[in-house]
Amino acid sequence: MTRLLFWDVDTQHDFMRADGRLYVPGSEEIIPVLQALTRYAHDHGIRILASADDHLPGHRELSDTPDFVTTFPPHCMRGTPGQRKIPETALKGPLVIEPEAQDPAGVEERVRKHKGDVLLHKHWFDVFTNANIGPVLDALDPERVVLYGVALDVCDKYAVEGLLRERPDTELWLVTDAVRAIHPEENEALLAGWAGRGVRMVTSDEVLAGGAEEN
Repeated sequence: MTRLLFWDVDTQHDFMRADGRLYVPGSEEIIPVLQALTRYAHDHGIRILASADDHLPGHRELSDTPDFVTTFPPHCMRGTPGQRKIPETALKGPLVIEPEAQDPAGVEERVRKHKGDVLLHKHWFDVFTNANIGPVLDALDPERVVLYGVALDVCDKYAVEGLLRERPDTELWLVTDAVRAIHPEENEALLAGWAGRGVRMVTSDEVLAGGAEEN
């Protein structure tokens, strides 16, 4: 069987719910799909690697005059309800990996021994700024990654680009009905560009029918 990993990008209250501090338009519409993907992974013994913003005042991403490209209003502030993942995408026994660099061998060992999901905290929208993501991926060593979440044109984009750069031999699937963008007008160009670089565009129906588990 293909070594399969589900990759959940930032399905946190502040992004996913209309009353959140940085709601990504249309995200409430995809919550049932995200819930189905989460349940499928847990029912089929598929590990979920999730990312989550974890902000404190002064983080470089935060601004009171944001441009919504590299700076954004305060959101996902540590300890607030908005920072939490929505219940529909709750992880199973998550091992939390903080962004600050740790001993790579120690990180790999912890991930290999851990039986549940893995949660990567980040202080910047690019998950690859978590200094420990390399050892985490080395330990999980996926052959195929199924990616979904928000926002397509920010955090999803950096996750996809990072995987294409750092794990070029890993097959990457993007679940097109389980993502939303801050700037929806960018969707078509982003998806077409990634498809041209080998990212497979799939629907949740294909994944939930077991397609991702096939060799």
